[in-house]
Amino acid sequence: MKKLTVLNVAYPFAPVGTDAVGGAEQILTQLDYALAYAGHQSLVVACEGSITAGTLVATPPVNGTVTEERRRWNHEQHRAAIDHALGRWQVDVVHFHGIDFYAYLPAPRVPLLATLHGPRSWYPPELFSLGRNDLFFHCVSASQRRTCPVDAPLLPSIPNGVSREYGRVRHGKRPYAVALGRICPEKNFHVAINAAKKADFGLLLAGQVFHWDPHQQYYRCEILPRLDHRRLHIGPVGFVRKRRLLAAARCLLLPSLASETSSLVAMESLACGTPVVAYPAGALPDIVEHGKTGFIVEDEAGMAEAIHAAAELDPEACREAARTRFSLDRMIRRYFDLYHQLAREPVHA
Repeated sequence: MKKLTVLNVAYPFAPVGTDAVGGAEQILTQLDYALAYAGHQSLVVACEGSITAGTLVATPPVNGTVTEERRRWNHEQHRAAIDHALGRWQVDVVHFHGIDFYAYLPAPRVPLLATLHGPRSWYPPELFSLGRNDLFFHCVSASQRRTCPVDAPLLPSIPNGVSREYGRVRHGKRPYAVALGRICPEKNFHVAINAAKKADFGLLLAGQVFHWDPHQQYYRCEILPRLDHRRLHIGPVGFVRKRRLLAAARCLLLPSLASETSSLVAMESLACGTPVVAYPAGALPDIVEHGKTGFIVEDEAGMAEAIHAAAELDPEACREAARTRFSLDRMIRRYFDLYHQLAREPVHA
């Protein structure tokens, strides 16, 4: 089969690499490494500080508050980097992962694929009517696709998958729950802290607070005042530490208010043999098998009760669900098939 040159384009404001924080960045990283391992040419447009297996075309990082002016400037830098890559290499497909990808689309030249990693409500209403025959969209879950217009021009969904490496670490369970992700209002992590207190149980909150004012304010007002000697924020964690943290926890708490399109951390937790206690947000009820691999709860009190109930669930049932339902190898094969398909598509200016 033909060797491909694929240009993956990251969200301008978050680095990619094996210790990336966001789900979109983690998926991009897995595709970058898989392309390079398979002998394809992998190119990545991402901010400085990113670590890639293929060739990094770096754009400036963001170290302070993201103003609208700074956002527009970074979009321009991203567009220039994409144009540079298209001019230097014979690219077969450009694959966008950022939620703002429509702000830095290049002129028609090669097929463009946009993975919709975020909820439909996070994209502009006119997303599916841009009038470009070189641009293709797809979702990452059935629940996400159901939120899109019935006549939206969507390719078949490609569900996310997680590495089998998560299942290789075994730990005895310790008396703490874990909450993991971006520290921001829609993730609702203060409810996880409250639930752990109600359950008289330890909690380790792992995640980064980005330089956006709403995130900083949420952390100062809702997270910091609730922390104590048993409920701790331990900051962002990389792959190795995250795997140990998940494997030893009694359960993962996900009180998200966002319409989750997928949840890599839920899949990673199951792969580590750790049940998931989650609100019924977006795809989470499709990931968590209630009473078998975790619990879907409606409120803080239900989450507190489920922390104790999680001790009765079988870690091996969680690992088996991850192995059979959330295969990273299957995800990568489907992306590769799609890349080959799109590389044959004619593009007209």
